[in-house]
Amino acid sequence: MNKKRTTIKDIANVLNISPAAVSKALHDDSRISVKTKVAVKRVAKELNYQPNHLASALRKGKSNLVGVVVPKTNSNFFSSVVEQLEAVLNKAGYNIIITQSNESFEKECKNIDTLLYTQVDGIIASMANETVDLSYYEKIKANGIPLILFDRGENDLNVDYVGIDDYNSSHLIVEHLISKGCKRIAHIGGYRRTRIFNNRIRGYIDAISKNNLPFDDSLIIESSLTLEDGRREMEHLLQLKNRPDAVYIASDYAALGALQVLNEQNIKVPNEIRLIGFGNEPFTSLVTPSISSIEQHSKDIGRIAAETFLKRVTEPKTRQSLNKIILEAELIVRDSSK
Repeated sequence: MNKKRTTIKDIANVLNISPAAVSKALHDDSRISVKTKVAVKRVAKELNYQPNHLASALRKGKSNLVGVVVPKTNSNFFSSVVEQLEAVLNKAGYNIIITQSNESFEKECKNIDTLLYTQVDGIIASMANETVDLSYYEKIKANGIPLILFDRGENDLNVDYVGIDDYNSSHLIVEHLISKGCKRIAHIGGYRRTRIFNNRIRGYIDAISKNNLPFDDSLIIESSLTLEDGRREMEHLLQLKNRPDAVYIASDYAALGALQVLNEQNIKVPNEIRLIGFGNEPFTSLVTPSISSIEQHSKDIGRIAAETFLKRVTEPKTRQSLNKIILEAELIVRDSSK
């Protein structure tokens, strides 16, 4: 059977005092005697009283909760961002509620509804791969709740955004590979509908053109960038009549899958094919050969996103507008592309 939740009224009935006196005692109001406070807290503990934070938030118009929406929590990038968000926000008196979309638009919408119902004071989010319809993010804005996007976001929302320069990241990678003598560079990317992956694809195409390499559309592959995608798409590239001498992959997990295939087929990396990933996940330095990758500065992104939210809540009358904070990416060169 479901046990009825203990209320302030239940405590008041036991002690034969008013609910208002119980509430004041629980909040250490100076107008309540020490004796009454001790009695109220003793009965509250005995009855397993739990404060109704939602009701409190509705009364005060402030919950001191910040909602966080991430595509996945098993990524070092996202977990590192969340760690910094929490560190900065906790110091400012906020707690965070973490939700995970698993790259699903439907789950992302449900997460946003839950956070709005919980009366969060703000939402810091990175969009799911599937997200094209921005109506749920517009819903956050319509509720007057500060919205900060990181890593994945859309300019059309006209809100704060923190991320790296995805376009220039591709230039860094392509120019590094060309400096190593590569002339046929493939790109396994995300879907163009997602702004960051579209920027990486555009950067790749422009870097190929800028360096006067022949452009071959068959060397651009869009995928979900899972480990399995990396395996499958690398097998596809190896079957081409004129296979690439380098592969730039927009995710370290997909790059790991690609490396597995190359190792299984005894293709020497980097001698025969050079490989570069994206994200600088911890495993990239542990596998053989170690994988070159782009460092996304996750700690800085988490810290800046949290500070941006805090600035928004201290300036509530300032209208939200597009404020892009773009960090320079860094290419970490390891054995796979030397």
